[in-house]
Amino acid sequence: MYDLTGFQRDLLYVIAGQDDPHGLAIKDELEAYYETKINHGRLYPNLDTLVDKGLVEKGQKDRRTNVYSASRRGTREIEARREWENQYIDLD
Repeated sequence: MYDLTGFQRDLLYVIAGQDDPHGLAIKDELEAYYETKINHGRLYPNLDTLVDKGLVEKGQKDRRTNVYSASRRGTREIEARREWENQYIDLD
């Protein structure tokens, strides 16, 4: 996960937190978080990067709609990131 941008990492977290979201659902979630518009030219190439890296799996809901899910590797990377963060952040 060290080689991901912050945006790519946020994409992975959103995908992992939803049940097979499609691109527009991911976009809506990130727009709410960032409080700004996210254009397709930013969203879809970054989704493709996560797929290419094996962190996300891409499937088809229908002819026009792709769905995304975190792969096993993606889930392991999130868990490893959480463990790393917990070394530095004590929320108690």
